[in-house]
Amino acid sequence: MKTVEAAVIGVGWVGGTRAETLSRTALVDKLHLCDIRPDRLAEMKALCKPATTTADYQDIINNPNISVVYISTTPETNHYPIAKDCLKNGKNVMLEKPIALELWEADELIHLAKQNNLKFTIGYSQRFNTKIAYAKKKITDGTLGGVVSVLVSRNLSRSLGKKIAGRVRLSPVVMESTHDLDFVFWLLEPAKPVRVYSQGAYGYMKPVNGSHDVMFTTVTMDNGVVVMIGGGWNFPVSYPNYCSTWIEITGTEGALVLDDTQRDNWLNTMKEGQVFPMSTMPGEQVGEVFAGGMGPETIHFLEACIRNTAVMVTPESARRVMETYSAADLSAYRNEPVDLPLTNQTISQIAEFKEKNRSGANPG
Repeated sequence: MKTVEAAVIGVGWVGGTRAETLSRTALVDKLHLCDIRPDRLAEMKALCKPATTTADYQDIINNPNISVVYISTTPETNHYPIAKDCLKNGKNVMLEKPIALELWEADELIHLAKQNNLKFTIGYSQRFNTKIAYAKKKITDGTLGGVVSVLVSRNLSRSLGKKIAGRVRLSPVVMESTHDLDFVFWLLEPAKPVRVYSQGAYGYMKPVNGSHDVMFTTVTMDNGVVVMIGGGWNFPVSYPNYCSTWIEITGTEGALVLDDTQRDNWLNTMKEGQVFPMSTMPGEQVGEVFAGGMGPETIHFLEACIRNTAVMVTPESARRVMETYSAADLSAYRNEPVDLPLTNQTISQIAEFKEKNRSGANPG
């Protein structure tokens, strides 16, 4: 059996999940971990028993035996430079979303991967959600007929929202609805988005990172299908690490409703109060089984590198998602629809909007 040496750069919450999954598979000969926090690195070293640990990701890049790298660093500003260094040095890369913060960065990463004949994918684990996979099957096999509309409503708790949004000034459409845009576009392939209209409402999160509490985004596809995605992160803190999703797909021959609200496992203790285990999008390890899409997604990329097969999420599709949520942010700011693909003029307007957002000025 062919095996590889793999590395994880950034072993926090998500990276820790990747590392633990890789430590359990026979496909990895040696595992290497990198994190700038000594305490977290020591914790993961004890759990995963890696071959090496380091605080400098250049040690990963300079190790010629490492062929597969998972980049799970935060803040998201680190994604582009670290992925660029890895791809330039011949590493196959799985990069957590977003693919980049600027479209030109995404384009450069895609170019490097193609130029060096490397596998490159983005961590959109919802494609590995069994309910989403079932929806793909029912659309592909014609059960629903022609798709007419897709509705997705996703809500995070404030505790989880603050954990995500507190580290970077990005909106819920960029940080959360991005997952929904990805899997909806996957469901509707080969259709492509041509128009975006988004509205947002401020509330709890505004003093945290200046973002909306919720954003509702309508996307028109080139085949006429209408997509409505609502994403927010202001559910009460009584839902720790809680992610609730409701999906409705209508077609000419049927409809499919998916309840992914994750309330079927409810733990209530005197110490912690009510908790919904396995209710986050990454999922969690439960004994020898991983509950959630991130475990299978991690192994899928490893197998794609070993077998030289196609990755589930192409970087081009991730770029399309990025273009769409960038248009959604601009639409909410301008209070008008934005056409896709983006023109140079629109890209310039998005750059101006981002600059205002980064400076701390209220773009709205």
